[in-house]
Amino acid sequence: MTRISYVVLLWLLAVPVGAAPPSAIGEPPAWAYPGTPPDFKPAPDDGTMRRVPNSSAGYTLTQLRDRFLAPDWHPEDHPDMPDIVARGRKPDVLACGFCHRADGPGGPENASLAGLPYAYIVQQMSDYKNGSRSTALPNRAPQALMMALAKAANEGEIRKAARYFSSLKPRQNMRVVETDRAPKTYVANWFLAVQEGKESEPLGERIVETPEDLERFESRDARATFVAYAPTGSIRAGAAIASGEGVEKALACTTCHGKDLRGQAAVPSIAGRSPSYVVRQLYEMQTGVRAGKGAGLMKKTVARLSLSDMISVAAYLASLKP
Repeated sequence: MTRISYVVLLWLLAVPVGAAPPSAIGEPPAWAYPGTPPDFKPAPDDGTMRRVPNSSAGYTLTQLRDRFLAPDWHPEDHPDMPDIVARGRKPDVLACGFCHRADGPGGPENASLAGLPYAYIVQQMSDYKNGSRSTALPNRAPQALMMALAKAANEGEIRKAARYFSSLKPRQNMRVVETDRAPKTYVANWFLAVQEGKESEPLGERIVETPEDLERFESRDARATFVAYAPTGSIRAGAAIASGEGVEKALACTTCHGKDLRGQAAVPSIAGRSPSYVVRQLYEMQTGVRAGKGAGLMKKTVARLSLSDMISVAAYLASLKP
């Protein structure tokens, strides 16, 4: 046995079954995987109808927390939702529009689906279903619910949802602010929210992504917008990596995702996406917990990226119009 094989064998014996391979950046960055505290208690429903700007609809807190209902504040923004998106199928298949919102923008805790290629969505659901796409923290609720839903959904439901979301046009809902300091935050419900007051803290090596109107986002309004505080100079650094200037780091993103990074054929758009989501995906492809057909092509590309590189790429992509 060669020395390299022996070292690999020792590593395999030391790693628990199901654990992710080591990453170039170490443990999952906590700011990209915020976890709701175990003592978190949602506010009780007082029966008041919640409202959002520019909508005549109203929902109670109980309705807004119903995983088998996609609150539809702005039905004029999208075609009719298929049942699987609007209501899901009890007891195992949640309404797709509950987590990803009625017309698919998602949020920092999950993914935007609007405008993704039909074939790409179907493939990702297949990867979730067969276990090749997992996540660094499989007990984290947004991803745990997604993996369980994918296993329970049937082919017809998946194809209806994919047709719907792929037909939608994504909107720009992200504003990137380069800075050395960011507002102090807390974990609201699997995402970061700004604390009351005007206290700030050093940003360091992270991106702080928060909804600009917390109540609007918690009401699952698809028109909610976000601000992402990113390190000074990260957009320019990310543009260099994405365009291939940093060829020693990674293959240019434009090679597969197109010149404008809005995708081509079954390759998804990455322009305008949540930077928290992008960092999670880069990390999970690097560690191998996100595998499958497309992720396999990405693994070598992201192998040499540092956390700083991932932050820069994510900030740059978030600054683009989708």
